[in-house]
Amino acid sequence: MSQTAYHPTTIYDISFGPLLLTSGDRLENVTLRYQLTGPPDAPVILVCHALTGNHHTTASQSESGWWDGLVGPSQYIDTNDYQILTFNALGGCDGSTGPTSTIPGTRTPYQADFPAITVRDMVHAQHMALKKLGITELKAVIGGSLGGMQVMEWGLLYPTFMEKLVILAATPVFSSYGIAFNHIAASNIKHDPDWKGGYYKRDDLPLKGLEMARMVGMVTYRTPELFRKRFDNNGTPEQSDVMSYLNYQGKKLSNRFDPNSYLSLLETMNLHDIGLERGGWKQAASSFQRPILILSFENDLIYEPETIKTFASTVPHATYHHIQTDFGHDGFLTEFEKWGSLIADFL
Repeated sequence: MSQTAYHPTTIYDISFGPLLLTSGDRLENVTLRYQLTGPPDAPVILVCHALTGNHHTTASQSESGWWDGLVGPSQYIDTNDYQILTFNALGGCDGSTGPTSTIPGTRTPYQADFPAITVRDMVHAQHMALKKLGITELKAVIGGSLGGMQVMEWGLLYPTFMEKLVILAATPVFSSYGIAFNHIAASNIKHDPDWKGGYYKRDDLPLKGLEMARMVGMVTYRTPELFRKRFDNNGTPEQSDVMSYLNYQGKKLSNRFDPNSYLSLLETMNLHDIGLERGGWKQAASSFQRPILILSFENDLIYEPETIKTFASTVPHATYHHIQTDFGHDGFLTEFEKWGSLIADFL
């Protein structure tokens, strides 16, 4: 890693369109908000975020980054050597076009009328934005979970646009188990009376249903061992501590995230299948043209390591590593000392 230098982290919006969606619907105008940091003449790495992430990959003056410690000056993905660009995903609620956006020609937000978005739609939108920015090639595309799904589609839709791909904690098809938990989360939101069929008012927020959905997520993203280490006292669980922790996480998300965006992105994940219209996922996996680093994480309930290992064995030019962790799926968001060097060496 090179000597630390200061490169300002900036937030921008870029608009373009029209965007024809997989569903056949059409968004006449699309805005993506993005973060950019690093030397202006350095190679660009595109980072794709997960379900409740956003474009704040690295710390800025206003907000910490969700990958601080992995991405930054003299970190494993070194912003002295690379420009790091992250879009808030299409369908999100942090400045990009999504359910909270206003329908063109009106003063009314889309809310529940926002069209279904696929991972391929997200990637097409990002590609259009990059072209408008004058970026014609990428050093790498990197992401975990929903971000990893985007990396896969990047490698199949635009196979030579980047030099390398890094996929963390993601499978080629979203699992039935993941769909089941997403259904529980979505049902909590939709059965909240304040959701009002998706046409809630600002005064109705935050929704208790979104808090409950987040609690479901926090349990499935982590492991029993992690909960034992954090909340057991001499072998006895501290019930109040567990409940307080989940209540806190639920309130924290519901205060910053839009319920309709959450539902939209859950459905995006449910629809993920790289093999759709490509002869199945194994056929699609054999089509990647660039070197790929693939990481799985121990006790990941939603993106099972065995499935990821099988996927990696099918991909040409793939390097696979399995990471031992008590964090389960959330392993890709922490303990960078265990696996960050794998990415640094691969790049």
